[in-house]
Amino acid sequence: MISHPPLSGNRLVLATLALSLATFMNVLDTTIANVALTTIAGDLGVSASQGTWVITSFGVANAISVPLTGWLFMRFGQLRLFLASVLLFVLTSFLCGIASNLGMLLAFRALQGLVAGPMIPLSQALLLQCYPKSKAGMAIALWAMTTVIAPVMGPMLGGWLTDNVSWPWIFYINVPVGFVSAWLTWVTLKGRESEIRRLPIDKIGLALLIIWVGAVQILLDKGKDEDWFSSNFIVGLAVIAFVGFAFFLIWELTEKHPIVDLSLFKSRNFTTGTLAITVGYAVFFGNLVLIPMWLQRTMGYTATWAGLVTAPVGILALILSPLVGKTIHKVDPRLYASVAFMVFAACGFWRSTFSPDVSPWSIAGTHVLQGLAMATFFIPLTTVILSGLEPNRIPAASGLYNFTRIMAGSFAASLYGTLWEDGAIRHHAYLAESITPYSQQTSQFVEHAASLHLAPQQVYGMLDRVLEQQSFIMSATDLFWLSGAMFIGLLGLVWLSRPVRQGATAPTDAGGAH
Repeated sequence: MISHPPLSGNRLVLATLALSLATFMNVLDTTIANVALTTIAGDLGVSASQGTWVITSFGVANAISVPLTGWLFMRFGQLRLFLASVLLFVLTSFLCGIASNLGMLLAFRALQGLVAGPMIPLSQALLLQCYPKSKAGMAIALWAMTTVIAPVMGPMLGGWLTDNVSWPWIFYINVPVGFVSAWLTWVTLKGRESEIRRLPIDKIGLALLIIWVGAVQILLDKGKDEDWFSSNFIVGLAVIAFVGFAFFLIWELTEKHPIVDLSLFKSRNFTTGTLAITVGYAVFFGNLVLIPMWLQRTMGYTATWAGLVTAPVGILALILSPLVGKTIHKVDPRLYASVAFMVFAACGFWRSTFSPDVSPWSIAGTHVLQGLAMATFFIPLTTVILSGLEPNRIPAASGLYNFTRIMAGSFAASLYGTLWEDGAIRHHAYLAESITPYSQQTSQFVEHAASLHLAPQQVYGMLDRVLEQQSFIMSATDLFWLSGAMFIGLLGLVWLSRPVRQGATAPTDAGGAH
């Protein structure tokens, strides 16, 4: 394999900026459109439920293309593939902005998701090549910072652009950022192309991947609207996903040139690290989706205020990520990952104590603390995952573990939303059992409401709204407690991996550690 020396000085700084910009733009685009769906649907003359396909189309295409990174990189070269991905992302972003109807927008969003897939894994692989092996932890830290901050900024920036400019600008904003990223990448990394191998196309594996991943993504995005398995449509998707996945596994494990390199799971560190980061990210992302919904639906927060109280998650993450990156070759990454899981668990248990009168400062406080977990989560686990892999397998490994992480995030978003609403229904039923004419609390509430000269129907309507708020809060705190318990369980998983050889934090040769 072609080996390139690490960069230094201004060239290293510019290369880091270029690759980080691309990653930031990509991750930002996964959340920036969420807050604009209602506006987009209204402008295009479609229903709100139809508008959600703007998210679904991107997610399905992106989930399909991410695991293909390893095969594409071998066939076209990682620098060439990365530049093509960035420039095509710019083009499709512009096309999304000028779309005049829903059909055009969905087609362009699907194309955008498709070309975006290789960007994140390749940005990580290229960044690792730019740094000497002793500074690889810092490279991962800089890369991880963009993946932490971008999802937080997405809804805030998307809401501001939608309210103050117009919704197409959530796509147009990618154009200048993408051009700058592509130009800087070309200037700083020109001549550092990887070796190209003309591998045959695994057509059957690709078709099976598209079928089962597409079915899973649509099932997760539409399951809630269709009342899950009471719908024949959802049942059909589940069957297609299960059968497609089974055939995909069998085919890829026996194919000579598979489209997805599942042999990576033979590495103990890759398997345990991927499982830990996948489950951990799923729980984290489930809470990331749940908390704003809970704040806006039951606590009376606006979208802006919900964003403000959750934004502090980036404070400690930004401050501590470089420190973790500098010391990751001296400290066992499993120790850092254990700190992350313990802090995540503490945040979950803290949130499980929330009541209807919880202050914004307490909510923000859990997110400030969570920043510590974020700084010690992605970097150490990525180090564990990539340790011991040959350099030419890094893009494939990065693509595969990012694929499992993205799929887990989609699953968690749907699951947490459903569990929250189902739990609220259950708690409402329990609370309603205590509402009787003979209950002292009920009598006091009715007497107080009657003193306000409200009609009996209004009194009981008010009582029902109180019960509804209480039930949604109780359901949310149940999920917060469950999240804390799951993070405690992950503590044992990360220690099943082998120790990463200290002082060797980047892949150097066929047997080198990362």
